[in-house]
Amino acid sequence: MNGVLEGKTAVVTGAAKGIGRAVAEALSAAGAHVVAVDIDGDGAAATAAALASATAKQCDVRDEAAVGRLFDEVVAERSRVDVLVAAAGVARVGPLVGMSLADWHSVLSVDLDGVFLCATRAAAAMSTTGGGSIITIASIKAFGGSPAIGHYGAAKAGVVSLTKTLALEMRDHGIRANAICPGWIGTDMVFDRTAELESALGVDMGAVIGHLQGRLGEPAEIAPLAVFLASDRSSFCSGGTYVVDGGATASLV
Repeated sequence: MNGVLEGKTAVVTGAAKGIGRAVAEALSAAGAHVVAVDIDGDGAAATAAALASATAKQCDVRDEAAVGRLFDEVVAERSRVDVLVAAAGVARVGPLVGMSLADWHSVLSVDLDGVFLCATRAAAAMSTTGGGSIITIASIKAFGGSPAIGHYGAAKAGVVSLTKTLALEMRDHGIRANAICPGWIGTDMVFDRTAELESALGVDMGAVIGHLQGRLGEPAEIAPLAVFLASDRSSFCSGGTYVVDGGATASLV
């Protein structure tokens, strides 16, 4: 899909690594100028440096004032925001019963509040320039119980609902909103938590993932869908949840 995003400005949060970086690379290859955003400023800069046309921004998506400054800067520098991919996220491991409110908020503040802040600021900017596409990175954990990562699952369920509502509220402004729901993807978030999950659940995560979806997905296997949803080729797609999970949610056994 080379060139389908030519002339567009795309903001990607969580762009330092994982799905965010893969999406940033794919949007750039499709012709967009990418604003690579991450709380890790050096990581954002490394991503931007590898792209044909890109700008790096350091931003903590939990910080309302910082998110406001981010979009003000992008509009001042680029005159518009055409695409947002809200990929910034964190995960923690622990059962809900006994979880402190601080631990609950440590995930929800990034994975849900951060999406809310970025999506609403992006929508406000897009509404002044004829519209755009908002893409949230949710998860198949939004569709069922998530033992040991209940706060993550709750956040992603909230992201799906937020995305659908945003699609309805902003339709008359020419803004589309869609959620991508990956299965288990080979990112640092997964690798860094595997041992904790195995301990908490008493299972071999490699075997579980192999049974559910055959293998770990790759970040680059999520990115083409983001390009499609960012482009005019998906002009009648809004309010959707797009599952990319190797069949994990197709089976009950």
